[in-house]
Amino acid sequence: MIMVGLLSVLTFSCKKDFLDRQPLTEYSESTLWTGVNDATAACNACYSGFENGQWVVYMDVASDNAHDAYPWEGWQQYGNMQLLSPNNSGTKYNFTTITQCNWFLANIDKTPMDATLLTRMKGEVRFLRAYEYFVRSQLYGDFPLVTKMLTAEEANVVERTPKAQVVDFILNELDTIIPALPKTYEGSDLGRITQGAALALKARVELFNQKYAESAASCQKVMDLGVYSLFPNYQDLFRITNEYNSEIILDRGYLETDPNLTVGLMVLAPESTPGGGWSSVNITQSLIDSYEMANGKTIDDPTSGYNVDLPFVSRDPRLLQTVIIPGAQYAGIIFNPMDPNSLDYWPTYNYTGYVGQKYIHYKSDFSDLYKAGLNIPLIRYAEVLLTYAEAKIELNQIDNTVYDAIDKVRLRAGLPAVDQSKYSTQDQMRTLIRRERRVELAMEGLRWYDIQRWKIGDQVMNGPVYGCRISNIDASGNVTYTSTSHVKIEDRVFDPAKNYLWPIPQGQMDLDKKLTQNPGY
Repeated sequence: MIMVGLLSVLTFSCKKDFLDRQPLTEYSESTLWTGVNDATAACNACYSGFENGQWVVYMDVASDNAHDAYPWEGWQQYGNMQLLSPNNSGTKYNFTTITQCNWFLANIDKTPMDATLLTRMKGEVRFLRAYEYFVRSQLYGDFPLVTKMLTAEEANVVERTPKAQVVDFILNELDTIIPALPKTYEGSDLGRITQGAALALKARVELFNQKYAESAASCQKVMDLGVYSLFPNYQDLFRITNEYNSEIILDRGYLETDPNLTVGLMVLAPESTPGGGWSSVNITQSLIDSYEMANGKTIDDPTSGYNVDLPFVSRDPRLLQTVIIPGAQYAGIIFNPMDPNSLDYWPTYNYTGYVGQKYIHYKSDFSDLYKAGLNIPLIRYAEVLLTYAEAKIELNQIDNTVYDAIDKVRLRAGLPAVDQSKYSTQDQMRTLIRRERRVELAMEGLRWYDIQRWKIGDQVMNGPVYGCRISNIDASGNVTYTSTSHVKIEDRVFDPAKNYLWPIPQGQMDLDKKLTQNPGY
């Protein structure tokens, strides 16, 4: 529902960055807009509801990458397409941050302040609003485009705006603000919106809306900034000690010491983890099988060296840097989903037997996984490289720059460069780039959007979902497979006539009689 009226309390935060400050004060409408400190607080308040790190982690459950072990969390319904309840948890059909941004933009010109700083702040807030609209246009298609404060009466008669119009608005906003944003920040301003963030989001929006030439051009501009590079180590890229590294273009900041600004990463950790884990986000066998062998060959290639009884030997290093597999040790305990006496026993809550460890590989980094201070990446330079490559592939402009972009990502992971004798045609390269996006960006909340835009839901979201292979695991973590069968989790049904869009929540339609439902719901 569109939030009407003015915010009465503005909180802002900074750690090593501005997002992590403790709430300092309260403001009233009569005292706000009097100086730069007030304007900064109002700007920071717009960041407070921007994206959600746990949502990013859970979003892969809506795809073929993962499964939610607990139906009551609501996310399982996004994966199996049982989106019939108007009260599903995690809904993005809200206007809270958009309204905060509209409120800021409607009032900020009242503040006496430096013109350059004023323009920059407006650019930051316009970016946040554009990002929010991008997510909603992807999930729901047509979505009400509201760029001003509304009265209660106006809010109840808002119609859905065609998606194409929303996309045009997003791109125009980004084009407008890019010149006003700095390339980098230092000190307490780390984490604010940069030129690179605006250009990278623009490239993503263009790619997702089949504007391939424009997307490639936007990616090239990010590269030409000379600000970003791949972090040398994939596993350590996501470590809390390496926040704000050279690869991070945009992230969601958190702070362990602020109870109002933490992210719960216990949803990834095994139940057996000291201090508590939930094993909510389970990795599917489908994702496991997507990882290549270390020699760069897929596991279905008879020359790859893949051994069905040693399935994790000589694989793409990113696999074991992303997933905790049966028999692996985490936080000093053997992860054993096959032992009925283990907290990790798979039938207990319908686990796949695989859980995620991206973000939490180093358990020692966290005193409390329930209140983690890890920043969650939203856009990385690796994505920009892969976006550039995909856009050029879709244009059928496959040249050395395409291979170079993909190779940078693969070589950093520990894989060989692309075999150009095997991958040369548009169809071959399309297969390669789609697989590379899936494994490189696993658990970063993008897989569903890729399924949606590639229109492959009926291929990858239909049928049974499998987990690990049935086995015995000894006290040292040695695995002996006792069956060729894999744990079966559920059967999914995907209807391409409706499931590429999420339903408009019935509660919203009850409030606003002008809203229409997406087809099929």
